[in-house]
This record gives sequence, structure tokens and C-alpha cells, in this order.
Amino acid sequence: MKIIVTERIADEGIQYLRDKGFEVDTRFGIDHGELLDIIGEYDAIIVRSVTKVNAELIERATNLKVAGRAGNGIDNIDVQACTQKGIIVVNTPESNIMAAAELAIAMAYSIFRNIPKANALARKGDFRRSKFIGNELDGKTVGIIGLGRIGSIVAAKLKGSNMRVIAYDPYITDEKFVKRGVEKCETLEELLKQSDLITLHTPKTKETYGMIGEEEFKLCKRGVRVVNAARGGLINEKALVKALEEGIVAGAGIDVLDPEPNYDKKPEDQTYENPLLDFDNVVITPHLGASTDEANHNVGTAVAQLVAAALSGEMVAAVNMPPMHGDLNGLRPYITLGEMLGKIYYQSERPTVHKIEIIYSGDLADKETKVISLSVLKGFLDPVIKEKVNYVNAELMLHNMGIEMIESKKSQLDKYTNLITVRFTTKKGSQSVSGTIFAKEEMRIVDFFGYKLDFEPSPFILAIQNIDKPGIIGRMGTTLGEAGINIGAMQWSRNRRGEKAVSFVSVDQDVGNEVIEELCKIDGVLKVSLLKF
Repeated sequence: MKIIVTERIADEGIQYLRDKGFEVDTRFGIDHGELLDIIGEYDAIIVRSVTKVNAELIERATNLKVAGRAGNGIDNIDVQACTQKGIIVVNTPESNIMAAAELAIAMAYSIFRNIPKANALARKGDFRRSKFIGNELDGKTVGIIGLGRIGSIVAAKLKGSNMRVIAYDPYITDEKFVKRGVEKCETLEELLKQSDLITLHTPKTKETYGMIGEEEFKLCKRGVRVVNAARGGLINEKALVKALEEGIVAGAGIDVLDPEPNYDKKPEDQTYENPLLDFDNVVITPHLGASTDEANHNVGTAVAQLVAAALSGEMVAAVNMPPMHGDLNGLRPYITLGEMLGKIYYQSERPTVHKIEIIYSGDLADKETKVISLSVLKGFLDPVIKEKVNYVNAELMLHNMGIEMIESKKSQLDKYTNLITVRFTTKKGSQSVSGTIFAKEEMRIVDFFGYKLDFEPSPFILAIQNIDKPGIIGRMGTTLGEAGINIGAMQWSRNRRGEKAVSFVSVDQDVGNEVIEELCKIDGVLKVSLLKF
């Protein structure tokens, strides 16, 4: 499989992918038009903040399975378009949060104490320190917009600088504000009026884009300082220029611009222009939020591991999947079992399904089961959908087929500690299969369309329906033996003597149509299905 990396990540991450057997092309700073021409060759793309994985690119990316963002924000990736195409989107939200928080703090000190300006003039021989008199953060009020992971670190560090910390974040509970020792502002206006320093730590969305504009600057204290080390466009740059010219803003620290320049071009090739570059009381850095050795290593290796795992078909915590809280590893056996149960139907039946009900019983009733349900849908659709089906697009594909999905739970369970039952409803009625996990890892299929079993699934299983009469099982074994197919395990089940029965036969290899036809010729055999897991 081929992976293209369009922006710099740690060498260790690239080497990790190559060690895993992937072909990796590093095309740092590639032009968007050129990327459009070649993206069809690749199974995965890894970007940072500049490359736009937009609808146009996704339409051309006919083989793309994974889009990896080395870092936190994903505003340069069209997640909805990726989901519709079944492309998994992964990012590394925890890998660079300390680096981003520390840069915001550094920006704050720089613009309060005029450090960059003093450094630049000192190198030109101007040591007149009276020109660089600044202000202290001690005792001042900082207003933090966005009290998530990064905003919380900034709050803690600035509290250590003896600043009064207030924050505006409508999505954070009052309890979190209290726990972090931060005063809550009910409105953005309330924060703007009180702050000596404003620092933004929120994602870029339709709601937050341009959230600080001309009207907002009019509400601020005269002489306020502003830091944006989050996302370009949160502050309207034209409004910021005007506020700087009018003296409303005494200084600004800007790590992210709107639009952003190409960070890989040499100075002689750079054509980027921005009026903020003309102000000596504005500190501008080239999106350095994640640019530390530690963060580069963390995001580079983390995104490489996620992309490799996703390409290998492993369950990963993707952006365009339901949130997974708690221990994902603890759910993995159930995820695998759910996919197996989903795969059974169209490998053994033909009537069109119009409703799927997934019932979780016992211990599973108290767990987050959405990801298990997605695995059931993935397994159900795999045999019948030509497009790639994964945990990202399975529910959307099911909806597009007009199939209803219901998830229910019940805590009472007699025989097992946990049970997953999948009921398939067609115009002819309903049929269900069930499975359980023993001792955390041991999977068992315990119900196959009404026949009770206790069977450990294997890669190849023959599900054989037959009349319950003597000699059939022996003849099945003989037929398989003559075809050179070894039986690993066998179990049969009947509901009433002399009626229909089901045999589950685990075999060591794939079984061709010729062998299945020979099995069907055995007197009393009604149906033979090959289940591949």
C-alpha cells in the first residue's frame, strides 16, 4: 500500500511506516494541483495544517482509505466527504497539547515585555532600553476562549504567573470551571470587557470563524493584548489591523494566519503578503504550535501508528466514528464477534433484510456498544457491497439501502455473562444469531437461526442444514476427506428428533463450489453455506 506525506513529520514516523512494509512518498509542500493529479495512487495521506483534504481531492482519491492529521485540529480535512467515501480520518489530539500551550504562554510574555522587538533592535546596535518598557502579567486578567485540553493547561500556567483567569466556553460544565479554578464568563462579551490578555484555544468551526471582529474589539479594554496560537481565522485579521492602528490592541501574538503561507518555500520563492507583518508590536511565527522536538516526535509517531493500524483493518479511534470512552482493548473481542455475527446472514440466506436489531444482554448492557453495532453492520454489508465498508461508513451505507437499525439492551441473562444477538427481519419473518465471549477472549457462536450451539468460530465454517437421520454426518466427513479437506471441529444441533438439524463444521481451508455441490448431493442434506470469517 502507498502513503503520501505532504508535510513534515518526525523521521521516526516515516520509518515506522516503511518498517511495516508500506511504500511512503514524502512530498513536503506539494502544490494542490499536482496533488490532485497523483492522489489516486495512494491508500493514505498524512498532512498537518496546510494541505487541504477537501471534497475535490477526495473525489480524485479513488484508492484512499485513511487521512491522517499529525496534530489536533482537522479544519483542513472535509470529514463529511471522507465519511461518505468510507475514508477513515485520524488525528493526534493529545500529542502536541503541551507544545501548543507553552507557545501561547511564550507569546503572552513576548508581547507584554516587547522581547522580539528589543532583540531585533539590539542586534542592530540599539540598546536604548527605555524604548522597550513593557508590562507585567502579574495581577492582570487573562480571558481564555476555549477551556479544553490546551486552554486548561494555559489557565494553570497563567494562574502560576499570578494572573486572574476567566474563560468563556459554553460547552464546558460549571464543575469543570470550579475544578480548574477558573471564573466562568456566560458570554463572550463579558470576557472581552474584563481581559488584559485574550488568548484563543478553540477549534475553527462555522461558529468560531471570525468570532473576534471589529465589534468585539470595540468591547475590549484599550491596550489589550491578543494571542492566537490555535487556528487562523478565529480573529478577523482586517479587524485586528484596524484595532492595532487605533491603539485598542497594544500587541498581538499570532502563530496562525488566514490564509496560511506555504511553510516549505524558501524566502526567495515566498510570495505571501499580510499587513500584520508590518507591525512591530505584532509577533508572528510560522505555525510553531506543535514545533518542538517532543511534539514532532509524538505527533509523527502517533499518526504513523494510527494510519498503519487503520490500513491493516484494525479498529482505531477515528475522528469520524462515535466517541469511544474507556478501554478500547476491552471491547475488541466483542467488536470481532459482532462483525462475525453480521457476516453470517448474507453468507447463508438470500431474502432482503429491511431491519436489523442488535440486542446486548448481561454485562454488555452497561457498556458503550455503538462501536460494536458498527462492527455488526460492517460484517453484514461486506458480502454484498462492492464499495469498501468500514466502521466509518457502515451506518451511512445501511441507511442508503433503506435498512433500519435498532439497538437495545437488557441486563438480565441466565446462562451467559454477556450475549450479542443480531436479529435480521425480512418480509418472510425474522431470524437471529447470537454469540458470547468467555474469559474475555474466547468467542462462541451459541445460536444459529434458532439452533443452539457452543461453537468457536474459525476462518472457514461449513453450515449444513439436513434432515435429522442416521448416516449423514459420516457421509459429509467422507466427502470432505475425499476432497482433501481436513475437519478441525464439528458440532450439530437439532430442535426435535427426526426434523431439521444444523451441522457446524470447521475446516482448515477454503472450500470450492464443486465440494459444496457434492455435499448438497448427499441424501438428506438440504442446504450448505460456507461462512468465511
